[in-house]
Amino acid sequence: MQVATPAKVRRNVTVLVCVAVALCAACSTSSTPDKSGITPTYDKTSGRLTELAYDSNHNGKTDTWTEMNGARPLRSRIDSNEDGRIDRWEYYDDQGKLTKVGFSRKDDGKPDAWAFVGADGKPRRIEISSTADEKKIDRWEHYENDALTSAEEDTNHDGKPDKWESYEGGSLKTASFDENGDGRPDRRLTYADGVLVTIETDPDAAGTFKTRVPVAPH
Repeated sequence: MQVATPAKVRRNVTVLVCVAVALCAACSTSSTPDKSGITPTYDKTSGRLTELAYDSNHNGKTDTWTEMNGARPLRSRIDSNEDGRIDRWEYYDDQGKLTKVGFSRKDDGKPDAWAFVGADGKPRRIEISSTADEKKIDRWEHYENDALTSAEEDTNHDGKPDKWESYEGGSLKTASFDENGDGRPDRRLTYADGVLVTIETDPDAAGTFKTRVPVAPH
C-alpha cells in the first residue's frame, strides 16, 4: 500500500475565502473575471454568490472551482497540474474552515485518499481506499507535525485492520500482523534504519510475544 504524503494535503486556501468575503461585501453581480483571476457566479434569483472559479497561476486557464453559500465556502475542486482532471477536493465546515482534503494518489481524476486536518491546517489522519471508495477505507495513517507516526491496514478487505505499523523519524519501526483473523497481532517485525532486526511470534493472552528471533545482517 502506498503511503500518503502531507505535501499533497497542504495548500493555502485563505486567498479563496478572503476573496469570497470581499466579493459578497461589495454586493457585485458581475461574473467577469477580475485582475486576480477570479470569476464569480451568482444565483439569478437571489443574487447570492454560488461559485468562484479561480486561475491560481494566472495563465488564463481556470484550475480551481469553489462552491459557495454567500461568503461561506462549501467545497472546492482543484486541477493543480492542469491536465483536465480534478486531483484535489476540499471540504469546509459551517464556519468555512477546511476540515477534509481528498486527493488522487493515482492522478486519475478520482479521490482515493482523504486527509482530516487540525486547526493548524496540518493533517492528523489520512484515510485511504485501494478501490477509490470513501465507504471502503482499508488504510488509516496518523500524523504529528506532518510526520507519519502510525498506520493500520485492512489487507484482506474484510473491514477490520489486520496490519499495524509504527514509525520513528519518518521510517518504519515495527510492523505487526494478524494472521489468524482474531483481531490481534500474531507476528511483529522490528526495523532499525530500514533494516529488519527482529521477528517476534507466539503472543500470550496479554499480547506479549514469547518468541523473539534476531535477524543477522547480510
